[in-house]
Amino acid sequence: MSDIHLDDAVLAALQEVMEDEYPVLLDTFVADSEERLRLLRRTAIEGDSRGLRLAAHSFKGSCSNMGAPLLAELCRQLEDLGHHEALEQLPDLIGKIEREFAIVRILLKSERQRYRH
Repeated sequence: MSDIHLDDAVLAALQEVMEDEYPVLLDTFVADSEERLRLLRRTAIEGDSRGLRLAAHSFKGSCSNMGAPLLAELCRQLEDLGHHEALEQLPDLIGKIEREFAIVRILLKSERQRYRH
């Protein structure tokens, strides 16, 4: 598994495409991710393996699109656990996702502050 929290090439491409809206994209991703984490926790507590799989899959795609490969990989692992209904492993993996998102959030906040168009 990659140790890269954020892929600079993906962020550069997003910055080029989004131009002045790039900071808004970063803020939207962070806010959306916080909601996705709440959904992951809720579905895990409820034992809703289908809801968990869908939430993890969606979060995985979002993380991949935003250049957060480690976070995307952890979400893929969570999606796999949902497929196998291995719910006893969920708390540990969700904890890893939360810790990785905390790192990504800090890095994106720094990226946003650095952005000058």
